Amino acid sequence: MRAAIYARFSSDLQRDASIEDQIRSCRDYAARQGVEVVEVYSDRAISGASMMRSGLQKLLRDSQSGQFDVVIAEAMDRLSRNQADIATIFQRLQFNGQLIETISEGQVSEMHIGLAGTMNALFLKELGKKTHRGLGPSTGG
Repeated sequence: MRAAIYARFSSDLQRDASIEDQIRSCRDYAARQGVEVVEVYSDRAISGASMMRSGLQKLLRDSQSGQFDVVIAEAMDRLSRNQADIATIFQRLQFNGQLIETISEGQVSEMHIGLAGTMNALFLKELGKKTHRGLGPSTGG
């Protein structure tokens, strides 16, 4: 079985080394599963709320030609935090006969997509509220 690894970090709050940490963890996971890593895709300092990420787009293009059998990520939120987008990614890979496995969730199923997609959507909603509140007018002291 051939694997592609996908890693992403979204903000200045995470270190650039976060990508390398994720890749190392995914390589270790693949080795434990007896899976050969054939490609690594990554996006640096890009939100998981958008699918317009060069690494993710290349992964999806390469999936069409059958270059790998499984995508390994640290967790589903590395692929996307958007509920519709994670469902789209899952469906496109599934259509091409590929699986998603994460270190956190194991082999991803439709149930994971529904539950984790909902949790990630709620996370983004709360993050948006906090960001908006932080940008609001100052009331002085």
